[in-house]
Amino acid sequence: MHIPIGGAVMQPYIDVRTITLAAARKVVSSAQQFAHVIGVRPAIAVLDRAGELVTFDRLDGVPLLCVELAQDKAHSAIRFGMATHEWWPMIGSDPALVHGLAKLDRLVVFGGGVPLLDGGNTVGAIGVSGGSTDEDRAIAEAGEAAWRQLLAEPHESKQSRERRVDA
Repeated sequence: MHIPIGGAVMQPYIDVRTITLAAARKVVSSAQQFAHVIGVRPAIAVLDRAGELVTFDRLDGVPLLCVELAQDKAHSAIRFGMATHEWWPMIGSDPALVHGLAKLDRLVVFGGGVPLLDGGNTVGAIGVSGGSTDEDRAIAEAGEAAWRQLLAEPHESKQSRERRVDA
């Protein structure tokens, strides 16, 4: 259905891409493997583009606060389409921004949240908490690297699947 507006035709919706559960699980698995290598026991969350939890992993013994922080780091990365570690260099020297942004629920301005992008569009995010901010950032980036690797693999298009099913 198209709606004419001022002589132009407008679609009343947009198609939006978001991360799948299978892809989110691969992102978490890669992050877990890297965390094991560096000796960190984190909580790891992957959210979809709407900021809703897709999958989550918390190793035994991880403090409960890390559960919330991992999700908030991913949420921050989705809301702004940028990694959480990029915030402090932008706002640290501006007291008004530091105090104003502190009022935003769920905003985290230190390492561990990384958006998952597809062609410049945010389709999800990974958030990690349990190590230092540098460790959390590195673990999240290991998960994001798995996401980029998934994008580089050949994928069957929706139209190809539909033709195959119809045949």
